[in-house]
Amino acid sequence: LAIEQALPKQTKNKDHRKALPYDQVKDCLNAISSSKAGPRTKLALEFLILTASRSGEVREAVWSEIDLDNREWLIPATRMKSKTDHRVPLVSRMVEILKEVDNLRDGSPLVFPGTVFGRPISDASMLKLVRSLGYQVDVHGFRTSFRTWAQERTNAPREVVEKALAHSIGNKTEEAYARSDLFEKRRSLMGN
Repeated sequence: LAIEQALPKQTKNKDHRKALPYDQVKDCLNAISSSKAGPRTKLALEFLILTASRSGEVREAVWSEIDLDNREWLIPATRMKSKTDHRVPLVSRMVEILKEVDNLRDGSPLVFPGTVFGRPISDASMLKLVRSLGYQVDVHGFRTSFRTWAQERTNAPREVVEKALAHSIGNKTEEAYARSDLFEKRRSLMGN
């Protein structure tokens, strides 16, 4: 018998991203807003937090994905971890952020351009801002803050919250039948 077969399978200890408790997110947003960081960095980070999106989704967003008339952001499958299109409902503050950053356009198609033309704002810029304000968390951890807030402070069904995070729900059979992206329910959740 090989040693691997005789011993129990070892599970890897998965390091979770450092997240901010949800009841501290508002203070963090206020600190970001009043910081001396560049306006694009501040707005990108706030947009990321409010949309519960991944860093790359926000940083690489282009204006053609944004539909302000219908208040939605359509992230194409090519940019999604799940490899499926993801619609994000845009509530009032998100629309305000987009209008503010629209005034800072540099001529590139990027919503949140970095300092080099045609390149998105860097993940390091957002992380540096959060850490410089004394929050020892990861940018991705704000998704955990959102998930915990939704779980503890709303009555939103689990599947609505998971769809807001662009997570798959159920197995392949369930997904084949449950085709709604729960968009309007997610709009209500995001507006809380």
